[in-house]
Amino acid sequence: MPLEADPAAPTDAPERPSLGAVVKHLTLAILTANIIPGLLFYFCMLASNIWLALTVALCWCYGAAAWRSVTKRRASILLYLTIIGLTGKTIFAFATGSTYFYFLQPALSDVVVATLFLGSLLTARPVVARLANDFYPMDDDLHGRDRVQRLFWRLTLLWAVIVGIKATLSLYLLHTQPTDDYVAMKTVFAPALIAGGAAVTVWLSAKVARHEGLLGGSLRPA
Repeated sequence: MPLEADPAAPTDAPERPSLGAVVKHLTLAILTANIIPGLLFYFCMLASNIWLALTVALCWCYGAAAWRSVTKRRASILLYLTIIGLTGKTIFAFATGSTYFYFLQPALSDVVVATLFLGSLLTARPVVARLANDFYPMDDDLHGRDRVQRLFWRLTLLWAVIVGIKATLSLYLLHTQPTDDYVAMKTVFAPALIAGGAAVTVWLSAKVARHEGLLGGSLRPA
C-alpha cells in the first residue's frame, strides 16, 4: 500500500513571488533610481539654479542607497548605475563650470548602452538575463528554459530600442532647444519611455511566467 505524502513535509519547489510583488518591486526601483531624481532635478532648477538641482538629485540617490543599506535591504542595480553616472556627470560639471557636457554625456552613454544591449544578443546570456535576478529570484533551471531564454532575448532587444530612441531624442533636443526647455521635455519623455518599456516588460514576462508556473499560485502545465 503506497504511503501518503506528509503535507507538512518540505518540498523542493521554491516559493514564487506573485505578479503584484514583482510589479511593486520594479515600480519602486524605477521610481527611486530614475523618476524621482529627474523630478527633483527639474523642480530644483526651476526654483533656484542648475547647481542646486545637480546637488539635490545626487544627494537623493546616495540617501536612497544609504537607507536601503541601513534597513538591510539590497539596492537595485538601476540605483547603483544611476549613482555612478550621476556622480561622474556632477563632478565634471562642477569642475568645468559647464552644464552642456552634463546633458550631453547621458545621451552618449545611452548610445553605448543601446549598442551593448544589441551586442549581447549575440552571446549566450543577453543583458536582461544578467539583470533578471535583481527583480525575480533566478536559478540555472530558469535560465535554461527555452521560453525564458526567448523572453530575455526579446526584452534585451526591446530595451536596446527604447534606450536608442531616448538617446536620439536627447541629442536632437539638446541641439535645438534652450536648456530650460530641454530639461522640461526630457523630464516628460524620459520617464514616459521608461514607464512604457516597464509596462511591456511586465506584460511579456507575466505571459511567460504564468505558462512556466513562476508566479505565486500559478501551476506549470504538465
